[in-house]
Amino acid sequence: MMPGVTLGHCPRRRGMGRKSRFFLVGVGALLMSALLFVLLGCTTLPPHPGGPAVAALPAGEGTRLDEVVQPALDAHPGQSGFHLVSDGVAAFALRGLSGRAAERSLDLQYYIWHDDMTGRLLALELIEAADRGVRVRLLLDDMDARAKNFAIAALAAHPNIDVRLFNPFASRQGLFGKGMEAITSFSRINHRMHNKSWIVDNRFAIAGGRNIGDEYFSASDHVNFNDLDLAFVGPAVEELSGSFDRYWNSDQVYPIESLSPAAVSTEALEALSAAARAYAAEAVQTPYILAMQGHDAVAAARAMALPMHWTTSWQVLSDAPDKARFKDSPMQGSAVLAGLTRAVDAAASDVTLISPYFVPGKAGTAQLTGLVAEGRQVRILTNSLAANDVAAVHGGYAGYRKALLAGGVQLWELKPERTADDADDGGEGISLFGSSGASLHSKAVLIDDSRAFVGSFNLDPRSVSLNCEQGILVDEPVIAAELAALFETMTTPTAAWRVSLDEDALRWNGDNGTYQREPEASLGRRFQARLARWLPVEPLL
Repeated sequence: MMPGVTLGHCPRRRGMGRKSRFFLVGVGALLMSALLFVLLGCTTLPPHPGGPAVAALPAGEGTRLDEVVQPALDAHPGQSGFHLVSDGVAAFALRGLSGRAAERSLDLQYYIWHDDMTGRLLALELIEAADRGVRVRLLLDDMDARAKNFAIAALAAHPNIDVRLFNPFASRQGLFGKGMEAITSFSRINHRMHNKSWIVDNRFAIAGGRNIGDEYFSASDHVNFNDLDLAFVGPAVEELSGSFDRYWNSDQVYPIESLSPAAVSTEALEALSAAARAYAAEAVQTPYILAMQGHDAVAAARAMALPMHWTTSWQVLSDAPDKARFKDSPMQGSAVLAGLTRAVDAAASDVTLISPYFVPGKAGTAQLTGLVAEGRQVRILTNSLAANDVAAVHGGYAGYRKALLAGGVQLWELKPERTADDADDGGEGISLFGSSGASLHSKAVLIDDSRAFVGSFNLDPRSVSLNCEQGILVDEPVIAAELAALFETMTTPTAAWRVSLDEDALRWNGDNGTYQREPEASLGRRFQARLARWLPVEPLL
């Protein structure tokens, strides 16, 4: 995660994205897996090393966070305090400053950790925390981590840093080996850990939709995502720590030293640390870091004065690490799906859904239109074809639009965020397999203007059946009101198109008029989305 290490591309930048890779691999698997098994065999993982279970260090007394948080907990017995983080700069600052304040433990779980400015600076916070004696546990999904194998393995050489990988590849280098293993072991490799959490001293936590990388923290020169986290304190933190421990000790997770023992070296760690500190010394003069100094949320985070909204009614929803074995009964395997289904079914008046990838399927469409038939309002915001970075996903969603609208569901599609790259290529930045043109990454549900869910869960088949997901469901009116205000902002005519039916024809209505076909999407883009509808790939989307 530091200079000098060759890394893979960001899934949202120009190149193939998260869903893109699975779509491509899925099609290849259907055509070639049998032949490759015969010709190449398959690479296998080493035996799982086992070992005693390791638990989160309990909250105690004497650390700076203990001294700040405990009085607030004493004033709100039995409650947890929550803060909605919609601003990307604040999201980065909260992670960096809380990591700098750590004195006991850092437990971090992520799908993606990029080798860019914010990724490098946060990695340095881990190293410096470990140097202070803080126990650091870093759990990463290997779909992204494998490309950074040597840098991540170097971190594990620190006596206070443990690194583990979820569902790892046995081959640790080369695209060919990764591709062959993804095909020959497709059913295993297709199962990924999409969770995202940051836990400090078992006192303060951040969970939601953000990975670690510039585009999630409003620091990218290309595209920046609308995304959401919840920062919180109280018993909910301990519950999130319990979820982290279940993953950390599961059979799906391997210590990186069991996969790349030679890469875990003191020399590599020393080189990594030196490079990180040199990079950070220059980064403090970048416009992004300089602008942070005057940011109100950054000042509040630095003073540990983040306003919290307190409630006794919350749930940490976290899928089981072995969720894949329940693929034929997702309600049993996915705590997130089950919890959200119960909450949505219990809605009295309205349900609002925000999902960058939205493929409801027949069952989801029936559930949503059924809510409307029972007298409840259902509103949905997702990406338009022009904004969606994976045309295949849009193709999976497009076939359900008419049924949703005919059933009374209200539907908005976010407009694309224009970038310099888009202008350079005439706006054709999207492809069947990904681009830099997406801007919506928030995954949230609002129920009756009183309950709010924020997490990693997309409303699509992959989140339902294949990926491990996580999120927080909170009954708190201020958090719900803030989420409602964000939805209203993102669905104004300047920000999104309202999709409607004119007899049996779709219409897109915005501040610049009404469109009769996919707005701002070329014939090539529309063809790519339609092609995806013809292929039997919806379960992979």
